[in-house]
Amino acid sequence: MFRSLLAATLLLATPALAQQQAPSALGTFQDWTAATYRESGQLVCYAFTRAQQAGGVAGREAETVLLLVTHRRGARDQVAVRPGFAFAAGADGTLVIGESRHAFFTAADTAFGRDSAALVAAMRAGRDAVFRAPGPAGRGETDDRFSLMGFTASYNAISRACPP
Repeated sequence: MFRSLLAATLLLATPALAQQQAPSALGTFQDWTAATYRESGQLVCYAFTRAQQAGGVAGREAETVLLLVTHRRGARDQVAVRPGFAFAAGADGTLVIGESRHAFFTAADTAFGRDSAALVAAMRAGRDAVFRAPGPAGRGETDDRFSLMGFTASYNAISRACPP
């Protein structure tokens, strides 16, 4: 059951990569899950959570909206949001954690954090996060809410599995 959930999540998170190898669970930490998989022979470690609420854009289910942090060789702390739709070209987003606001740029159906170090620090210290970005084709704005409970433990798990 857990492996099929991880495989389905990986399919949502990275469709082309999910066909390469099934993910291997590192553990579930409150609202976050940590796992690994191999991409072109290299170990990739990631932690993710599903939105507690996917608001602002009709037709989305919270379980399809993801907040992820990924470690790859040469690229650590990649923070991304998958909102369940493709962004308009040039769209920007913001992740609000407590009093801090963190800028995201978009590409296709993923938003990427611009300052990974600041994002990870805020996520480690925060309790929840809200992602806001323009919806598809100008249809509203996202209001996706994520729990950060368990983020630090899941981040530590992926950092141990994929050391710098």
